[in-house]
Amino acid sequence: MNRFTVSFFVRTSIKDKDKKVKIKARISAGRGISQIADTKLLIKAADWKPEKPDNSDRKRLSGKAGFRGNVAENEDINSTLEKLKIHIDELMKEQLKKGDLPSDFLSVAIDKYYNPDKYEEKPVTLFSFIEDYIRKAEHRINPKTGKTISYKMIREYERTYFYLKEFSKEKESELNFNDIDLEFYDEFIRFMQSRETPVNKKKDVKQKVKLQKLAINTIGKKIQTLKIFLNDATERGFNTNLKYKSHKFVSVSEEAEHIYLNEQDLDKLYQHDFSDNERLERVRDLFIIGAWTGLRFSDLSALTAKNIHDGRFHVKQKKTGNPVIIPLHPNVKAILQKYGGKLPPVISNQKFNDYLREAAKAAKINSEVHKGITRGGKRISKKYEKHELISTHTARRSFATNLYKADFPSISIMAITGHRTESAFLKYIKVTPEEHAKKLENFWIERAEHLKIAR
Repeated sequence: MNRFTVSFFVRTSIKDKDKKVKIKARISAGRGISQIADTKLLIKAADWKPEKPDNSDRKRLSGKAGFRGNVAENEDINSTLEKLKIHIDELMKEQLKKGDLPSDFLSVAIDKYYNPDKYEEKPVTLFSFIEDYIRKAEHRINPKTGKTISYKMIREYERTYFYLKEFSKEKESELNFNDIDLEFYDEFIRFMQSRETPVNKKKDVKQKVKLQKLAINTIGKKIQTLKIFLNDATERGFNTNLKYKSHKFVSVSEEAEHIYLNEQDLDKLYQHDFSDNERLERVRDLFIIGAWTGLRFSDLSALTAKNIHDGRFHVKQKKTGNPVIIPLHPNVKAILQKYGGKLPPVISNQKFNDYLREAAKAAKINSEVHKGITRGGKRISKKYEKHELISTHTARRSFATNLYKADFPSISIMAITGHRTESAFLKYIKVTPEEHAKKLENFWIERAEHLKIAR
């Protein structure tokens, strides 16, 4: 398809020849290929000089730019049409080299003539790249899972971009790719250490919103997310500054201090009488199921009686897609019998956590724990009662830690929890130095007994 024609025409049935009508453009390029678009130009019907009259009922007139009389306004129109024709010709030749003709080619070509700035390729900046990255995030596939990016991750993208923009405002200069170096790294971390974020949501106008400094793991997550942006921009050729790949440009972090419930705590919670509070009883029961299955809340909340076969849970984990089989613990069997073979009804994660802490407090899960965290560059340690820190995820952590303490093989625990490396698993479980010492003492006692028998 190398041959094509560009022409202009008007369509009118107007009897008043002094009334203005639209001038339209047409491109024809072979059989069945024709496009028509408005040139945005108007002319008196009487002034249009047709090349070839059309005998159709609509009395369409077609022809090149040409007019009756020597009207100055028409001469300007004639000049514009000639320039427009040259412009369309050039774009058409370029497009034919690329391949097929887009259905909106002519209308876009005319718009490019009038609004060239609109189609200029602007250089991709760090912020324009991030904005585009976030805009397309919900349709992006996570290569590790084959699933779309989670809402939680998209929120992390947005928060990281927020802090980058706030940092730029403070510096009074918009960041770009070449600004990302070790000096930026140090300054950005100091900036985030100085920031404060609300601890509680404001429920009414009289309630004062409590603020706290960003935790070091929160700051580290922002650095990690920035590196996600930069890696993608580098792979796509928009960024050539690789200073962010320095071993010093790290995602700062500290091991989070989480609690778990030991078997005595779990039994205490399980045995507590909540018969006068159905709300707390259902939450307690579901938590106990989680503590003896190791399932994430997302998997636990999706369980039904259909997942139970031969006295075991058969579950395909949402996060990893891996199938797991988990035998029913005696307490889990008793809970299922209580609910007629079904699981207790599930509520939202937030409400679940609120009710769970209330239930744990009623059951006197109140041993003292100290939790340390780095905020604003300073290490802060605070004393809590264990029920204050319990959450849905405590069940899964309790499952893994209690089995590990009971010397159940780590590889079998990992097959259920989904941890891919033993190092990640060992960071996940919560065994105190005292408990490690006790395990060693028990090991020595068992070895001594074994040697006595051997003698």
